Amino acid sequence: MLARFVHTLMLAVAALVVATAPGAAEYPDHVVRIINPYPPGGSVDVMARLLAQKLSDEMGQQFIVETRAGAGGNTGAESVAKSEPDGYTLLFTAPGPLVINPTLYRNGLGYDPAKDFAPIALFGTTPLVLMVANSVPAKNVQELIALAKAKPGTLDFGSAGIGTTPHLAGELFKTMAGIDITHVPYRGTGPALADLIGGHIQMFFDLLPTSVPQIKAGKVRAIGNAGATRPAALPDLPTIAEQGLPGFSANSWWGFVAPAKMPEPAKARLIAAVKKVLQSPDVIKRIRDLGGEPGNAFGPDFGTFMQAEAKKWGDVIRKSGAHVD
Repeated sequence: MLARFVHTLMLAVAALVVATAPGAAEYPDHVVRIINPYPPGGSVDVMARLLAQKLSDEMGQQFIVETRAGAGGNTGAESVAKSEPDGYTLLFTAPGPLVINPTLYRNGLGYDPAKDFAPIALFGTTPLVLMVANSVPAKNVQELIALAKAKPGTLDFGSAGIGTTPHLAGELFKTMAGIDITHVPYRGTGPALADLIGGHIQMFFDLLPTSVPQIKAGKVRAIGNAGATRPAALPDLPTIAEQGLPGFSANSWWGFVAPAKMPEPAKARLIAAVKKVLQSPDVIKRIRDLGGEPGNAFGPDFGTFMQAEAKKWGDVIRKSGAHVD
């Protein structure tokens, strides 16, 4: 009798432990922090806040965005990698910390993206657009390539910083077109775009959310979509691949990851919630209004996507010689 009682008690205790363990079905039961590893106000911040608001509604618990910028996104990424892996500290980021910086930073990182993060979702993608200053006579990609070949070393292309997707898109363009153009890194998109408008640099690859207003205002001239297809925001602008560089494709994206040891039940609930958010018509509209497309890779599929991106941009970095000490 006593043995039966003890056995029943042990089963009850075990069930209680499972029910209250991190990652059990009630996740989340308190505030979840989404770390943005870039300065506030950029596209990562905008998309992270959109996701946080929708997850708060969907999961019945508050999700908040916290900025931890620095070192090309590495500061925020490392803080998440080393956080308690309970699912209450997550990372929402552009490609840098996940697929670019491991090759770009010669002295290594304080974390390993492949081992320290569990892929949750590709939240969205956005192609870059190739713009030139209004003073540049080229009206399309082939004319720009011809101008660069006629005047090697005289055309400057700006970027939001070394190792950013605009920088690497420029290096990819330089290699595939066989031209000599000079990279001018800036501290963010704003200063680079201002110098393009002012004619101090001749070319700039930029994300659609920040570039479309300047293009439509006539302050700069767009000559090629850098993605594989034409986005809804600029449907009449031919891709660079269509204009004589077949295979050229340069996209940026927003990814959502968690610490690698996040409990599986909590991770599964989070992935399911993000899927539902990305099927919401108002979220789809908002992402497209900003020049992007909703993501469609979750869990392991997003992990496979990141592996391919890491190889692609790693090859570009090595060929270009770009690095950060």
